[in-house]
Amino acid sequence: MTISERIFELLAQRRMSQKEFSARTGIAQSSISDWKRKKTNPVSEKILIICSVLGVTPYELLAGTDGEGTRSNPSEVIVIEKSSELGKFVCEFLAMDKGRQGRILGYTQALKELEKK
Repeated sequence: MTISERIFELLAQRRMSQKEFSARTGIAQSSISDWKRKKTNPVSEKILIICSVLGVTPYELLAGTDGEGTRSNPSEVIVIEKSSELGKFVCEFLAMDKGRQGRILGYTQALKELEKK
């Protein structure tokens, strides 16, 4: 199965129209139609946003697998929408200097230790 075929399968499963998909990804509707009509695939720069909108990992989209089996390495990538609460936190964290980032990581480790008690 091609990438574009997987995309259309996922759109059907999620009952998402091409128009809604276009609005959420910023990809032109004509490009999405071309994937179906001309049997082409999206450009690589759009893969992560497509994965985010469809709620799948790049492994799932590109290979049709979750990448968690015994024959592949586990995914080292997390896709987070910037406008989400977590996305905003990550952006703020990345804007901090290394010292403050270290303190935040120390706080989270201390909180994890408190949960164990």
